[in-house]
Amino acid sequence: MLSTIITGTISGINGLLVEVETDIAPGLPTFSTVGLAEGAVREAKDRVKSAVRNTGYSFPNRRITVNLAPADLKKVGSGYDLPMALGILTASDILASNFLDRYAVIGELSLDGSVREVPGVLAMVMAARDGGLEGVIVPLTNVEEAAVVAGIKVIGVKSLYETVEFLADKRQIAPAVPVGKNDADPKPDYQTDFAEVKGQEQAKRALEIAAAGNHNILLKGPPGSGKTMLARRIPTILPGLTFEEALETTRIYSVMGLLPPGKSLLEVRPFRSPHHTISDAGLVGGGQIPKPGEVTLAHNGVLFLDEFPEFRKNVLEVMRQPMEDCNVTIARAAVSLKFPASFLMVAAMNPCPCGYFGDAGHDCICNAMQIQRYNSRLSGPLLDRIDIHVEVPAVPYKEISDTRKPEDSASIRARVSRARDIQEERFTGRKTACVNSRMTPADLEKHCKLDKDADNLLETAAKRLAMSARSCHRVLKISRTIADLDGNTDIKTGHVAEAIQYQRSAPKMA
Repeated sequence: MLSTIITGTISGINGLLVEVETDIAPGLPTFSTVGLAEGAVREAKDRVKSAVRNTGYSFPNRRITVNLAPADLKKVGSGYDLPMALGILTASDILASNFLDRYAVIGELSLDGSVREVPGVLAMVMAARDGGLEGVIVPLTNVEEAAVVAGIKVIGVKSLYETVEFLADKRQIAPAVPVGKNDADPKPDYQTDFAEVKGQEQAKRALEIAAAGNHNILLKGPPGSGKTMLARRIPTILPGLTFEEALETTRIYSVMGLLPPGKSLLEVRPFRSPHHTISDAGLVGGGQIPKPGEVTLAHNGVLFLDEFPEFRKNVLEVMRQPMEDCNVTIARAAVSLKFPASFLMVAAMNPCPCGYFGDAGHDCICNAMQIQRYNSRLSGPLLDRIDIHVEVPAVPYKEISDTRKPEDSASIRARVSRARDIQEERFTGRKTACVNSRMTPADLEKHCKLDKDADNLLETAAKRLAMSARSCHRVLKISRTIADLDGNTDIKTGHVAEAIQYQRSAPKMA
């Protein structure tokens, strides 16, 4: 007899529906799985066989063939166990259900028949809803995550026996209560605050501008000056995640199995800080079965690259495309996947190998060749894609011992949120990120008009600093953000002057 069970799989970060077709025929006892099944899926036959028997059902001693359709899509993960077991029980006439064809089934089985959680449930439930299904059966531990998706019934089960009883209409299981926008959008609980950082007022101002316009920023200073401390507090001044952003970000973390236990939605913007030994595939994504990298895990959040020049050059160069396009395309012979990568990049570096070049309190032991070699690890095109360059000098003891409390993150976040609201209104109707750093040349013409004095200032700076066209556009974008923070409709000369000081000086030619 033939049976068909609907389940889901993951392709990139998207969920897809898969049909599990089970055929039981006379012949020698075998259990074969076809349909591009990878290792964990092929091993499901042993888990399914033990789970069915240990649950109390008889396992057919016949020829069993399981086909996973579509056959040209590689099947990965352990979420096929439960649908395979139900397919065998249905094909054996042990289970009869009138509504099984309206439900998708997802779950891994233990040998005793209990159902274990699987990663990527959120994406698969979204695929089931978009596929017009009435409901989805998921492991009980995945229920809160799945309930975020509106418009579909979510049934949580603990065991194979409980699932069979529900499908046979012998047990009632109430659908999970959907998680609404208000329920899933509590106030984030930040563990850090800018009130803990004394001194570094210029760096704080630069970070506020970077957060307001989503401008990439490079912090450069000696060891112990507070670069990492500042960077780790950037999420505390960014506007809170909208429901749509939280859903999109949570889906990525669900697919990667990184969703914190008991969390239905991420409440705080991601902060990713990969080590400088990371590979290019680890940073931007890839692998034999393409998976998201750190730039995608930082989507809608912050990507912090500490010890910037210590990253391998080929790793840094692959960053250029995600920084420009806000997505990553991974192409393979059989499939091409696109991962979102809209993040605020924060990089930190020392001015030289020993770290003390230009520091009044320490003597630098590096020679000119060592300093040049150290800085040359970062290519010009990469640095040209970083909007703001700011020096972070060592903090004098007088500022450290100052008893006055610095401005807290909530106050800075309020200004940043107001500036973001202005930008959202400015770019109403746009599908891409509504921030100044993503403005096109046409946007610059429309929203960044300068008066005569401001235009003359920018022209003079462009000549003296040998600024490229991209650099000039970058100054306009930053000036627009500074004006938004000040609540000004027009860009003033002072806004342009401040934006210029955050630019990287071009190397002097002999």
